[in-house]
Amino acid sequence: MSIYDAAMKYKAAGVPLLVIAGKEYGSGSSRDWAAKGTLLLGVKVVIAESFERIHRSNLVNMGVLPLQFAAGESASSIGLSGREIYTIAGIAEGLKPGGVLTVQAGGENGRPKAFTALVRIDTPEELVAFKHGGILPYVLRQLCAK
Repeated sequence: MSIYDAAMKYKAAGVPLLVIAGKEYGSGSSRDWAAKGTLLLGVKVVIAESFERIHRSNLVNMGVLPLQFAAGESASSIGLSGREIYTIAGIAEGLKPGGVLTVQAGGENGRPKAFTALVRIDTPEELVAFKHGGILPYVLRQLCAK
């Protein structure tokens, strides 16, 4: 099954998606379109070893939460296959720039794995846009309030 078909199947079922990535996630051309495509596929969170600077910002402005593995950690060092079911604690209670969240991954072999991830919303302004679901909903709400 193609990535698009699988994503649409999950989207129709109301299952939010998460991407597990390596280093410099988002490098390459058309980074703004890449962030839009990520959102349109139903991806809500990207956990990466590191992010390309502009793409990270574009993800935030699309309402996709960028999280970064702790220094020296990766999907393979933690033992993630990508088939787990992920739960991220603390998003609603206290998301803040540079904060740390706990990610629980479980389901594939019955042994849950927990790890921390750095919130890569880097500024208070990015946090405001993210909490509105991205920059476009934020600006539209501001315009409608006038």
